[in-house]
Amino acid sequence: MSRTTWPDGALIGAAQRGDVAAISAVVSGAHPHVWRFAHTLCASPQDAEDAAQEALIILYRKIGLLRASAALASWLFRIVRNECLRRARLVRRPVAPAREVAAESAEEQVLARLEAERVAAAIAALPLDQRRVLIMRDVQGRPGRTVADALGLSVAAMKSRLHRARAAVHEALTEPAGGSDD
Repeated sequence: MSRTTWPDGALIGAAQRGDVAAISAVVSGAHPHVWRFAHTLCASPQDAEDAAQEALIILYRKIGLLRASAALASWLFRIVRNECLRRARLVRRPVAPAREVAAESAEEQVLARLEAERVAAAIAALPLDQRRVLIMRDVQGRPGRTVADALGLSVAAMKSRLHRARAAVHEALTEPAGGSDD
């Protein structure tokens, strides 16, 4: 059975002072927590594995720079979050054919940018659970089963969240530009 608690302050302190056995124990003790967090946050299991591994490598290399042993969890989780976001950005950047981009007029580009900003604002206003599902399914184009597995949901729960997210975005986009002044 794996450890369910974080390494204690004394062990972290020894690791910060360069004790190789303590560093190894801290990395081993943090692994299940980092792995679990990465799998709830990253878009795919492969990204989660890579993000968790990156966080543990940084922990191993830079534990001596950690100022307070109590900050270990938040430090590692921030590393995992940033790595998951970085990987998601890489996936979202499809390369558009040059001829399509050149065909747009300046006016069309401005209108498209304004519409994209409205859509982004509507998505950003969603609750986190709905936003994750919507981004993974509709923006990144991942299959439903993959999204459900990555978020630890049943397919039915994923579809329900996706439906609520789409409905909320649709409602936000069909409101008048200035909102309602009721």
